[in-house]
Amino acid sequence: MISLTVDISTLASNILNLQIMTKKNLLVPIAIFLALISTVNAQQDAQYTQYMFNTMSVNPAYAGSRGQFSAAALYRSQWVGLDGAPETFTLNLHSPIRNSRLGYGVSVIQDNIGDGVVSETYFDAIVSYTIDVSLEGKLSFGLKAGGNLLNLDFNGLRNFDLEPVSIDNIENRFSPNIGLGLYYHTNKFYAGLSAPNILETEHFDNARTDANSAQFLSKERINFYFITGYVFDLNGNLKFKPALLTKVVGGAPLQLDMSASFLFNDKFSFGAAYRWDAALSGLVGFQITDQLMLGLAYDRETTALGGSQFNDGSFEVFLRFELVKSFQKLVSPRFF
Repeated sequence: MISLTVDISTLASNILNLQIMTKKNLLVPIAIFLALISTVNAQQDAQYTQYMFNTMSVNPAYAGSRGQFSAAALYRSQWVGLDGAPETFTLNLHSPIRNSRLGYGVSVIQDNIGDGVVSETYFDAIVSYTIDVSLEGKLSFGLKAGGNLLNLDFNGLRNFDLEPVSIDNIENRFSPNIGLGLYYHTNKFYAGLSAPNILETEHFDNARTDANSAQFLSKERINFYFITGYVFDLNGNLKFKPALLTKVVGGAPLQLDMSASFLFNDKFSFGAAYRWDAALSGLVGFQITDQLMLGLAYDRETTALGGSQFNDGSFEVFLRFELVKSFQKLVSPRFF
């Protein structure tokens, strides 16, 4: 997924005041950034506040771990009110294979930045293999294979209708990729280590190199994830789960997402999260039926961008459907 390695939140906050000086109040932060920076040398995967419910997007070993067919969709709208801000949609389908140690799944992630300027679609097939390592502990190995389609429309970066664009557009450029993951869980604890995309792909490798032209390089970097969490039974109706997601990618700041959530009566969850040096979040979830869960999250930037009149925060909507029969119980708590 497209994300620049510099602190884009700080950059955006510094240039927002320039929007009123343009003829078209569209994609100004992106346009100015591309005009000033001669080389973009890394990319990051999309971020999720409800990562604890969207685990397969970052770790293929999670496939099949919930013990029944599970379909989960998540939509994230980042920096609402800022024109051209990122939008992400994910769809994950996975299930164990009956009477075997195997699980399988399909993942689709669609990223859009700049109202169509940058559009990426990832699609992957996933397989996992699980072994028992203790009476309650299970260790899963995950492998995914697929790729992404990249579309870039540089015409959207024009500040004026007749402004020329000298960079060729990219349409449906396919890049293959593979990913690996480990996932350990019991009924109360989980931990995972993964690299969802391990092939590094360079884009714009035919960019101009003469002194009078801008030079661009976008490179897919390996994103390493570590996730963990533990469920505490506070009483018969209330559970508490602290969780952590750590993301490491070369050329970008370390990302730490820490959350603390409560689950009441196995139906209603609520909590808060903190993204290190970036945002504060609130989360709520509703187990509408045994099969259907709805989750909502709201982020507010703690950087200068968060106080801008152009940014109303970031929103996520999560929906999960599972084939849970009345006589069945989940292999792991609904918390992960």
